[in-house]
Amino acid sequence: MAPSRKFFVGGNWKMNGKKQNLGELIGTLNAAKVPADTEVVCAPPTAYIDFARQKLDPKIAVAAQNCYKVTNGDFTGEISPGMIKDCRATWVVLGHSERRHVFGESNEPIGQKVARALTKVIVDNVKDWSKVILAYKPVWAIGTGKTATPQQAQEVQEKLRGWLKSNVSEAVAQSTPIIYGGSVTGATCKELAGQPDVDGFLVGGASLKPKFMDIINAKQ
Repeated sequence: MAPSRKFFVGGNWKMNGKKQNLGELIGTLNAAKVPADTEVVCAPPTAYIDFARQKLDPKIAVAAQNCYKVTNGDFTGEISPGMIKDCRATWVVLGHSERRHVFGESNEPIGQKVARALTKVIVDNVKDWSKVILAYKPVWAIGTGKTATPQQAQEVQEKLRGWLKSNVSEAVAQSTPIIYGGSVTGATCKELAGQPDVDGFLVGGASLKPKFMDIINAKQ
């Protein structure tokens, strides 16, 4: 892995948990040692973004699981980038396969959301790649218990990096983290983390368990 790319582990809590058990999870995370070269971000349900940010140690960042493409307005049930920022969350998960398959989101609205979530960005033209992390999540591995082999993950992520090189720039290709998601566990994370183009993980159900710390420490 190129030295310029920090190892990144995101925990997507999806639509799970209440204050009591999430508080217990947060206590475990707060007590754990996070490697200095690893960035950890947790994405709680929208209702608990503020709760998570208040309770989590500053060493762990908070993300929203979705946002709308405009700043404010008559959009019942949605959340804006400004609201996310006001809750002191600094990331947002966009384009997740579950948003595509369950809610029918396509590339165009996802692109509009990305443009709104980043500052000074024109739709379909991300200019500040330093604010972007790409996640490869094979659909067949999400929530199934099946994980891509390290070789499969590396092959796809190498191709994604090659696409960035050809379509954006060599500098962006080398500096943009590309992370893997899809039934990552403490048992599979170390070998996956050893691949040169796997810069971290986006973790679903396993991020709600103490074993999440094994994934956070996968590079150690």
